[in-house]
Amino acid sequence: MTSDGVAYERRSAAPVVAPARPRKLAKVPFVELAEGRLQGVVSSGSDIERVYVSSVTAGEHGLSCNTNNNRPCGGLGGGSWACKHIQALVAEAELQYGTDRVARYLKVEVAEGASVMSALKTTTAPNRAAEVFASFLRHLAYLELPASTDPLPELQWFPAAGAVR
Repeated sequence: MTSDGVAYERRSAAPVVAPARPRKLAKVPFVELAEGRLQGVVSSGSDIERVYVSSVTAGEHGLSCNTNNNRPCGGLGGGSWACKHIQALVAEAELQYGTDRVARYLKVEVAEGASVMSALKTTTAPNRAAEVFASFLRHLAYLELPASTDPLPELQWFPAAGAVR
């Protein structure tokens, strides 16, 4: 333990924050709050080889949903209503991060006991499927790595423990 009582700062691994509630990964395998969006990948209910890349922008609540081969989602109502993929994404984000954190990130007021989805005032957002899907693929690549405490080359830009500042 360090003198200030924070041992994890001296290790190469940081503590992982547990999900607010357990969730099943089959329907929404990837959800994150990043780049000013709630974004993720949602499995298709009709085609095992198809996924939808969905996002909701923070502040404006702009909706975007496209297939993994960049075709627009037929259920997205021009930004005026959310498709089932975005609804699933928001619901899973609430399970993963908790309603309060998702609401703060998206900059929306949620009534007690209500869902984030019910509080969104939606609009259309630019297609960000390529960026979101690339993030998903980067995360998948980490799953293929063998367990190790060795540093990862793409994360070596972090300052080393004990480095002069």
